[in-house]
Amino acid sequence: MTIQFVHTDAAPQPGGHYSQAVIHGGLVHVSGQLPIDPVTGLVVADDITGQTERTLDNVAAILAAAGSGLEQVVTLTIFVLTRDDWAPVNAVCAKRFGAHRPARAIVGAADLKPGCRLEITAVAACDGTAVSARR
Repeated sequence: MTIQFVHTDAAPQPGGHYSQAVIHGGLVHVSGQLPIDPVTGLVVADDITGQTERTLDNVAAILAAAGSGLEQVVTLTIFVLTRDDWAPVNAVCAKRFGAHRPARAIVGAADLKPGCRLEITAVAACDGTAVSARR
């Protein structure tokens, strides 16, 4: 089985030696995404709701490039700065995922990138026909 590395300009570019996502064995593994606007490269507004929306937009863009989508997410891991952010993050997830309920963990994190209140990783099913995958 080959490994495909996913890239899209519709999500923030990696800031280190990693891929936006990797496809292997029918799953796409999305690297941690932050609330960064892919056009400006800047962290979006300071409120947790807006940051959660932007971060899920980034995850969705990467999943689309991999031939998948939010409705295919198997596991979602969310890192937050404070437990107080759990309710608004959960509300955005409920709105975005609807009846689809992936396995999920919300984990307290210390220092994320300055200005970022959360980071999200995802694992989703995919058929391996990535639109923007590269080897």
